[in-house]
Amino acid sequence: MTTLIISGGDIEEEFLKIFIKKQKIDKIIVADKGLEILNKINLIPNYIIGDFDSVCESILNKHKEKDVEILKLNPEKDYTDTHMALKLAIELKSNQIYILGALGKRMDHAIANIHILKEALDNNISCKIVDKNNEIELITSGTNELKNSEYKYISLIPLTTNVTGITLKGFKYLLNDATLEIGHSIGVSNEIISDKAEIIIDTGILIMIKSKD
Repeated sequence: MTTLIISGGDIEEEFLKIFIKKQKIDKIIVADKGLEILNKINLIPNYIIGDFDSVCESILNKHKEKDVEILKLNPEKDYTDTHMALKLAIELKSNQIYILGALGKRMDHAIANIHILKEALDNNISCKIVDKNNEIELITSGTNELKNSEYKYISLIPLTTNVTGITLKGFKYLLNDATLEIGHSIGVSNEIISDKAEIIIDTGILIMIKSKD
């Protein structure tokens, strides 16, 4: 099952429409203020979750009259609304999760949203943060295969303190059994130069960011 999470960060309306048309989405979960952008394109989610401190009250009330499950959270909570939406997507047995609106003006939320991808990784669920220019996911030990695509740059940034045994194949800048450590930028702005590429990791977790420009 593929689940789409709409968070309250920056989302371009046209990009959202195109993304939903391209992907086969089974369930839509909206986290708080994310409801407003979905309302603009007249799309009804399956779930609305949050403490509702930022969403327009009139829009929320309109959805209370529809066949939508609304989960209200205590504002004094340990997890962000987006994190709770991710937990719900995992509980629903999703095997693919996309998060839109996870990036924006609030850098604290943006960084936290990248970190919560680990919960999906720990549950062996593919989870990606996507916006108009970027696709972000976590990759770990084993061979991770990539196809050459619309994304020009591939950046690899350690999430764990050390990521060991990194070998890159099919990239402009190659690594062979290398170690990347937190605090270094050596993994930024690589490029795929073959039809297919491989990122082989022994231990640790990398943040992989694909960027169009």
